[in-house]
Amino acid sequence: QVTLVESGGGLVQAGGSLRLSCAVSGRTSSTYSKGWFRQAPGKERELVSAINWSNDNTYYADSVKGRFTISRDNARNTVYLQMNNLKLSDAAVYYCAATRGSLDNPTNYRSWGQGTQVIVSS
Repeated sequence: QVTLVESGGGLVQAGGSLRLSCAVSGRTSSTYSKGWFRQAPGKERELVSAINWSNDNTYYADSVKGRFTISRDNARNTVYLQMNNLKLSDAAVYYCAATRGSLDNPTNYRSWGQGTQVIVSS
C-alpha cells in the first residue's frame, strides 16, 4: 500500500515557476518508481515525468523537456517536480503516482494521489 499526497500547486503567470511536491508513505513505498501525470479539462491524463526508484533514470514528455525537472529525496520520501517557464498549456491538475513497472508506461501506475491544481495565467 502506497499513499501519495501532492502539494505546491497554485496560480502562476506564464513564464513563471512552481515546484510540486509529493509526499510518499507506505512500508515498501521506497521501492516504487514515481511519476507525475496531469489532466486538463476535456483532455486525457498524460504522463509528464517519472523517476526510477533506485537509479537516476528519468522520463519526460516531449512537451516539458528542458522546462521540468523531476527529483526525489529518499530521506524525506518525497518526489518533486520543478516546473519552469510555465505555459498556458501546462495548466492542469497534477497527480503523483507510483509503479513497480517500467516508469514510462502510464498503464503501469496503480497508486495515485488526490491531485494538485496548477493554473497558469497570461
